Amino acid sequence: MDKPKDISEYPKWLKENLNITIEEHYKNYFNLITSTLKENIQNSNFFVSLVKNLREYNDEYEMQTGFPLLNYNQKIEFDKKSYNSFLLKSFRRNIIDNDNFPDEPNKGWLVPENWLESVNDIIRTTISVKYLDGVEFLMKKMTALAEANGFTSKYNLEAKEEGYYAAHSYFKKEIDIPGYGHNPIKIKFEFEIQITTQLQEVIKTLLHKHYEVNRKKEKKENTQWQWDYQSLEFSTNYLGHILHYVEGMIMEVRTKQDKNKTI
Repeated sequence: MDKPKDISEYPKWLKENLNITIEEHYKNYFNLITSTLKENIQNSNFFVSLVKNLREYNDEYEMQTGFPLLNYNQKIEFDKKSYNSFLLKSFRRNIIDNDNFPDEPNKGWLVPENWLESVNDIIRTTISVKYLDGVEFLMKKMTALAEANGFTSKYNLEAKEEGYYAAHSYFKKEIDIPGYGHNPIKIKFEFEIQITTQLQEVIKTLLHKHYEVNRKKEKKENTQWQWDYQSLEFSTNYLGHILHYVEGMIMEVRTKQDKNKTI
């Protein structure tokens, strides 16, 4: 079969090329395991301590900068990726973003046997901070706390040409889960905590919908969205860049205020 053009053609491609039939038991197993993983992470010493320590982190940041770190009205809970969203992620990894196609991607095929260990945002949550420099401040606090509780961790500050800016922290630990035959198996499971700013949070939903639509499409060569000022890509992508610039200017004004106080 030719390269599938969209997600509707993907199950047939899996069957004909990888001998994988997407059946209902995959969906049921995925939903069962992700619900269990969400509950375990939500109740872990790491996450319980993190929520408890947020006020302490806020006070430390405010002592250093004179400004608060957090908005305490936010509710911090983990979400789990839906099965359909996860299947779409497999489609993107194996087909859309696979520069080696028809051969396997550099990280190997993303298939049911390795789904849970190969994707790092099946379980995820977001914490919002007030200022741009609060993102990395909180990331470092989370990293130290996670490692003290037996997790390995990493984080990255992501910036894309399309105007997408995001800060992602990932935490991994070996855990026991029921296997397909219900016998326990060990996996190295990774979950995500994204840190955003209040300004980014305001526009996040609008931009996220745009990115999700584009993720389902086949890549197009030589797409010059920067010159198509009437396109949705032009307005949404540059809106992301403008927002990030505004946050940088807020930090600059804050720094200048601090300098004036010392004169």
